[in-house]
Amino acid sequence: MSAKTSTPASALGAEGVSLGYGDRRIVDSLSVELPAGRVTIIVGANACGKSTLLRGLARLLKPSAGVVQLNGTDIHKMPTKTLARELGILPQTPTAPDGITVADLVGRGRSPHQGWFRQWTADDDAAVAEALTATGTLELAERSIDELSGGQRQRVWIAMALAQQTDILLLDEPTTYLDLAHQVEVLDVVSELNARRGITVAIVLHDLNLAARYADHLIAMKAGRIVAQGEPSAVMTAELVQEVFGLESVVVPDPVVGSPMVVPVGRRAAAFAAAAKKSDPAVPTISAISAMEGVQA
Repeated sequence: MSAKTSTPASALGAEGVSLGYGDRRIVDSLSVELPAGRVTIIVGANACGKSTLLRGLARLLKPSAGVVQLNGTDIHKMPTKTLARELGILPQTPTAPDGITVADLVGRGRSPHQGWFRQWTADDDAAVAEALTATGTLELAERSIDELSGGQRQRVWIAMALAQQTDILLLDEPTTYLDLAHQVEVLDVVSELNARRGITVAIVLHDLNLAARYADHLIAMKAGRIVAQGEPSAVMTAELVQEVFGLESVVVPDPVVGSPMVVPVGRRAAAFAAAAKKSDPAVPTISAISAMEGVQA
């Protein structure tokens, strides 16, 4: 979660949108507004509609009903370059041209700012260098994207999105393929960018604890609908985890930042707790742990 230092400029939302692929509807009559200048993180089980919603907000998928608006304007009525200067998207499975270098790929993030009367400038060089540095990929600048590991590629794609320098940034599972250190680093970069520039950010994440730690606004989805949204402390409860994921858990304060931290129970942990209780009656049961102050279950 981040402290804000500037006033956000853009607001993005959807009203009554239905989204899907062919005859298969994934999201039905959903309304949502991303709080301007905040970090919104969307969580939910696989195939619940998280990425579909993000694609709809980014104009990668046209709704069969409803409208997506940016500052009150239907995004499907906006010129492509105008929208691209306002809104950046990192999709789940981006593809790059064969043989392109890292620097050239990240430089493509600057294309919305180019035109007949506005060619490449030192500002573009600076934006690319800043994005490469922020994602720890500067030393890869002259290498071909084909030579990189999955984690390195993901960081380069994030750099391209950052180089676009939009007021709204949508990231679909940006920590995929990254080890834990780089997951935290990427989310730190996005959080710091949000704090410094006041941009609006929406991220799809699977890791509930990272989601609760970095979100200002948390959205939980199930079967194409929003079941809860708000501050992580209000949304991330054991009841919510059970409803959305079908998983028993204990939710405790994160010992570092105090945000909700989900501790899954599962069959093995439940059996271990029962065995420990049997051998030592003084060991608290899971339900007793759940009843402790500051613990949710």
